[in-house]
Amino acid sequence: MERSHPTDEREQAAWDALAQVIDPELGIPITDLGLIYRVEVGGETVQVDMTTTTPICPLGAYLTQTAESKLREIPGIEFAIINTVHDPPWRPEMMSDHAREVLGIPT
Repeated sequence: MERSHPTDEREQAAWDALAQVIDPELGIPITDLGLIYRVEVGGETVQVDMTTTTPICPLGAYLTQTAESKLREIPGIEFAIINTVHDPPWRPEMMSDHAREVLGIPT
């Protein structure tokens, strides 16, 4: 799945906020890991479709709570809705070139 591209400043701000959420096991932003499938901003609400590397990821709740917190820091955003999805399933190919480089995975 290819990352959706920001259509305006607020969507870009949401992507930037999500890039501050670091996977504590890997030390890489969730955006670079390819865990964010969709970002949509409307009014005071931002909605995100996010996945985890596995459906039973022990860090899923932590990542969701941290993402919500970062999104609510955006001026004008009052509500952050994170939808955890597993369709399509996450694959290592979804990572950015930077993440693959850091993890030593050939691009």
